[in-house]
Amino acid sequence: MSNNAVAGVVLNYLEENPGELETVGPLVLAAMGGPRPVTDRTTMPGHVTCGAVAVTADWRVLHIHHRRLARWLLPGGHVEATDQSLFGTALRQLAEETGIAANTVIPDTARPVDIDAYVVPADPGRDETSHIHYDIRFVLHVPDKVVRLRSEEISDHRWMLLQEIPGTLGDKLRIRSARSGWARVPR
Repeated sequence: MSNNAVAGVVLNYLEENPGELETVGPLVLAAMGGPRPVTDRTTMPGHVTCGAVAVTADWRVLHIHHRRLARWLLPGGHVEATDQSLFGTALRQLAEETGIAANTVIPDTARPVDIDAYVVPADPGRDETSHIHYDIRFVLHVPDKVVRLRSEEISDHRWMLLQEIPGTLGDKLRIRSARSGWARVPR
């Protein structure tokens, strides 16, 4: 996947979310001017990851507990050399981590709903310095709440209520939920 392809996705995202330039601007600059692929996990000080915002019909959002980071995250992870697109990476990661097959989900849209930038702490065991993950996230509607954890990195999962999702991602999902006819979110 080329840096130009990543830059195109991010620039399209910024057209709809111009207030997020400060967050994702460094990624655009790295993609347009950097010699290293921004999808390569060794590219520092940051690189692209992809997340799956898996939602049920009643707009509960799947989170997984990451062992090493000791925190709840969306399913997702690094781009592999064989991945053909960022959207495809999110689908692959969802299947690998949760057992939810790509052919059972319905994408909300092929465009990302959110791009988050967060610091990953150094990991001397992996010879990794602290770095930034630019997590490009896609909404995927899942048929049910059946999850079969398939990764040693994940210790648990939970389905969070829409009102529990913080930040800009939560705001964006609540707007989408209201547009889809789920004006009243179950408790």
